[in-house]
Amino acid sequence: MTSISNNILTILNTKIYPGESKEIDFDVANLHTSSPINVPIIIERAKKPGPIVLFTAGIHGDEVNGVEIVRQLIASGINKPKIGTVICIPVINIFGFINLKREFPDGRDLNRVFPGSVDGSLASRVAHKLIHDIVPCVDCVIDFHTGGSGRYNAPQIRISKENRHLNELAKAFAAPFVLYSKNLNKSFRNSCYKLGKPMLLFEGGKSFHIDENITNHGINGAKRILKHLGMLNVKFTASKPKKDTVFINESRWQRASISGMFRATIAISSHVKKGEVLGNITDPYGKLNHEVKASNSGYIINVNESPIVYQGDALFHITTKLKR
Repeated sequence: MTSISNNILTILNTKIYPGESKEIDFDVANLHTSSPINVPIIIERAKKPGPIVLFTAGIHGDEVNGVEIVRQLIASGINKPKIGTVICIPVINIFGFINLKREFPDGRDLNRVFPGSVDGSLASRVAHKLIHDIVPCVDCVIDFHTGGSGRYNAPQIRISKENRHLNELAKAFAAPFVLYSKNLNKSFRNSCYKLGKPMLLFEGGKSFHIDENITNHGINGAKRILKHLGMLNVKFTASKPKKDTVFINESRWQRASISGMFRATIAISSHVKKGEVLGNITDPYGKLNHEVKASNSGYIINVNESPIVYQGDALFHITTKLKR
């Protein structure tokens, strides 16, 4: 269970006192070989009371860039706050991470089984433990993700509309883009919302890949959040973003009209005009060269980097309506 009383934080029956550092095992099940798996929860508490922030990554085992962001927060000491508490869980889906698989061994997507069940599937049990034994004590959550299936996401924060607190946190994080999107049923974000725990979902890069630019955006955003909450250690500074954040009300996927070999020629995060050439679809025989042209003006917030595409595959995610 999780509780905080007299400024003593109790997580999974372990007490963490002000000014203390603790590493707690978030264990749910052994491997099929009976080998134990210890998923560390790294907790840093300042002597002075303050907010409790949870940084998570690795809900999908193939999204290693999110894991790298949280790893660097820990390795550099950014997770050691001036006030309050920082909790880091770098790899939630350790079973998928071991094999670089998105899902759990039971075939389930962890981000579609929340809030989980104590006697459900393996993924459901992990979700239940996270929601019932960790999240209740925190004040906000920053969850790091990447694009999947070869699709490269521009660094962006995803939040639901009409939430002033989330808007303030998103502005503080200052990612290049903020995409307003609905909370998906049975997702980690939706379960946090129901518990009244604000979550920023960071998306950037793609699966099976560590990208220095994306990592830097995630780390800088985390520092800005901690500064916004008065928690950032005096050893660190939170840099101002080079450009203002673009808030996106609506967007659409542009899909391939034919199958073939695909190469994008436009850079991620670029602003394009309707009719501008974004890439080419060719065949292996040198007979076909189809230009993919922007169906509307907007920012490119996702690019499909797969070399082979089929008719109907998503190629680009383009903004259609910005917040004014």
